[in-house]
This record gives sequence, structure tokens and C-alpha cells, in this order.
Amino acid sequence: MKTTRREALVGGIAIAATVGLPGSAQAMQDVLDTHDSLGLAALVKARKVSPAELLEAAIARAEALNPRFNFMAQKHYDYGRKAIAAGLPQGPFSGVPWLLKDLNTYIAGEVTENGSRLYKGQRAAVTSELVRRIERAGFVIFGKTTTPEFGLTGTTESVAVGPTRNPWNPERIAGGSSGGAAAAVAAGVIPAAHATDGGGSIRIPASACGLFGLKPSRGRVPMGPARTEGWGGMSVHHAVTRTVRDSAAILDATHGVEPGSRYGTPSPERPFLAEVGRNPGKLRVALMLSPFSGAPVDRQVLAATRDAAKLLEGLGHHVEEAAPKIDFASIGASSFVLMASSVAADCVDRAKALGIELGPDVVERTTLDFIAMGKGYTGMDYARGNNAYQAAAVAIAQFMERYDVILSPTLSAPPLPLGRIGLDTGRSMADWGREVGAFTAFTGIYNGTGQPSMSLPLGMTTDGLPIGVMATGRYGEEALLFRLAGQVERAAPWVARRPTGV
Repeated sequence: MKTTRREALVGGIAIAATVGLPGSAQAMQDVLDTHDSLGLAALVKARKVSPAELLEAAIARAEALNPRFNFMAQKHYDYGRKAIAAGLPQGPFSGVPWLLKDLNTYIAGEVTENGSRLYKGQRAAVTSELVRRIERAGFVIFGKTTTPEFGLTGTTESVAVGPTRNPWNPERIAGGSSGGAAAAVAAGVIPAAHATDGGGSIRIPASACGLFGLKPSRGRVPMGPARTEGWGGMSVHHAVTRTVRDSAAILDATHGVEPGSRYGTPSPERPFLAEVGRNPGKLRVALMLSPFSGAPVDRQVLAATRDAAKLLEGLGHHVEEAAPKIDFASIGASSFVLMASSVAADCVDRAKALGIELGPDVVERTTLDFIAMGKGYTGMDYARGNNAYQAAAVAIAQFMERYDVILSPTLSAPPLPLGRIGLDTGRSMADWGREVGAFTAFTGIYNGTGQPSMSLPLGMTTDGLPIGVMATGRYGEEALLFRLAGQVERAAPWVARRPTGV
């Protein structure tokens, strides 16, 4: 089949690409490479490609690349094919392939294992409300991506599935806990994928894999009906994407209060997609170069963050070094209380239902430490942890009466080597916690306070690893972050920067 060379638009940025009419496998791979999700949906609507062709191209790409990077936890290929055969809704993403994260996100009758041997073969009884909204938008789900056990760490390595590798350097982590999603997008399987964030799990892998990742405000995206919050309200759902506009349009398709939810974010004035091209005005930006914990920050990460600050100044924003004051010791302890209590309750209940004992044959060693901790906490400990996060939320909200955005590194270092911060390394809980805490020192606070926060893929190390820079807004102000992200993407485009060899 003949192909033609033309300019393909990805998020409004022109990239020279070889594309052609349907029928050529290479041509379809080129289509996936050179379009974001909205771009693919436009091709489907114009009848230049079909949903079946896009799905088979994504499946072929996944099959070719998964042995190298290990991002697929579950393969739902026939589920996607049947959805197309049954007829897709005419939504904003009709016909676009999609991957869910294999963590507390359900399709009735299909397997979700949460990265754990404890949940091996578990088939869901209900479909998540978020999945219903994703499918109403026209996305075609064809699998689930890898996660560390229960999403508990900043790398995607598990005994159940093995290590997920970073497409930029397969000896490095892809981040966690949405590392499978980020690796699949960075490798070019699809241009966007579902992700969750309970302590940085959207922003960490976005930074590690050179993608855009926005954590929405608490309550913006549904989590039920199985339960409407995770880890005491710290966990949220959204996506990792190549382009800002995809992230905004996906949030348009999925946000809104679900029945029974205890949270409700302020309704946006206009679609989030409409915000991407709007001028954010002159913003007051607090530049925060040291995390609340005082953990050291890599010099290349600091340089990338300072460069981002200069970029914002060049765009007309006022930037000055400043940081909120919070009781970090209290917050650090509180995060373990909320996480460990939740993990312990789930694992104990699951083991009881299966009639088995919890041990290293079914859960990983650090997970066992979490379970032991969770069993030891009291109701008063949980209440105090929740109170500590409320106090931090008030302190940061008061600080942000003077600033519109907090700019900081996303991570304290470039992507780590594999094997350092997994859950089955045999290290003590204290040693593991110190290293994970130092690496992810900037992200977790905003899960506790519920604010929207995004990682922008603005930096690169001298040896070719991505560096993300994080911008955090006030609760409920995703619109402002999308305006800023769109402005930055136009000024310093990143979409053409891809790993080599994929």
C-alpha cells in the first residue's frame, strides 16, 4: 500500500510523519505515533481510520513491546473487539484504544488483581463508574496496566507481574504506581492511559517517563461504586498523556459527583478543554526547591526546575522563592497511618474470605510490614492522622491566598535503577521508607490536602532521562493549571521528544 508524507498534528504541534490509508500495519503504527487521543478520534470521525484498525494496531504494538518493558497486567483484547462489534457511543473519543490501571478499577466479569498474588484471578462483580464514563466517551478498553502491589511504592515492580521498565532506559524504573500506564504511553502503544494517584502515582511516572500527568482535586473523578474514596481520601483517578489537551478532554468526559460520594468539587465554568488555549494571566508563582522533609535534591533536577521558573518569568509570571510552613513530621506519620490501616483492612478481609493466612507466599515483604503497622494503629491514631492533614490543608490554602501556583520538582532525583524501592527487596521498613520518602518527597502532601497538581515534562538529564517539574494549584482550580500547562506546552513543546528504539 502506498503511504503519503504529511504533517500530523499532535496537540496542535506539527510533526512530520509518514501516514497512509488503512491497511498497512506500518501506516497504522505511524498514526498511533503522530496523533494524540483527540487526533485519533478526529480520524475515526472523518472515516480515515476505523476503530478496529486502531485497536488492532494498539494490540500489535503492545504485543511487540510488552516483552521489553512489561506494562501489561491483563489482556482484554476480545473485550475491546466485542465493544466495537456491538457499536460504540458517539463520544469525544469514539474508537480510541484505552488501557485501565490494574488497581481497584473494575469491569464486571473481568479480572483485576491489584498487582498482588492475594487477588490472583479475582473477577469483578460490578463495573466502576469511571469505567462507565470512559466507555460512554467512546474509548475502547483492551487491557489493564501493571502496578506495584496495592500501589504502595514509587516504582512498578511486583512479585506477581515482575518489573516494569522505563522506555527511556530499561534499567531504570518507570515510576509508580501507574508505571505500567506511563510505560505504555511513552513506548507509543497509545497516547493516553488511565492512572491513579494516592501519593504521587500519576505525577511520579509522568516525570519518570517524560509525560504530562495531572492529579485532579479530591472528588473530581468518581472512584465507586465499590467505594468512593481510597486511603482516607488521598487517592484519585485520572490519566497520563502526551498532550495537555488530551488530559483536559479526558477530565471533561469523566468528572462529576457520583451517587454516594462524600466529596464534590466546584463545577468548572467551562469545559477544561476550552481552558488549554486560554491566557492564564500574570500568575504569582512560589518557587519551592526544597521538600518539606528537607531531603536532598539532585542538581540536574534543581537546574530543570530553575529553568522552568525562568520560562514562567519569560511568559510574564511573577516568580519568587517561597514555601508553606507545615508540620512535616506529623504529616509523614499520618500518611503511614492512613495507608497502612487501609491496606491492612483490605488484606485481612481478603484473606479471611479466601480462608488463608497472610504471609510472604501471597503478599510482598514490605506489604506485610504495612499490614502489621495497620493492625497496630487505633481509631484515635486514624483520627489524628486525618486531623493532621486537615491542618496542612488549611496552612497551604492560607499560603495560596498570596500565590496562584507552587512550582517545584516532581521528584527529588531522575528515575532510579530497578530494584531499589520495590516491595520485596528484603530491606527494613525504616530503610525502605527513607529512600522512597526522599525520592517522592514533593508529591504526597497534595494528596492529603486534596489539591490539583501536575507534572510537566520539561527537563532531561545529561544521559537522556526525563525530569518533570510540578505545578500545584488551589483546590478545585484545575482550570488554572490547564491554562498554564497549555501556555507552557506552546512555549516549550515536548511532544516530539520520544524514547529511541520504540
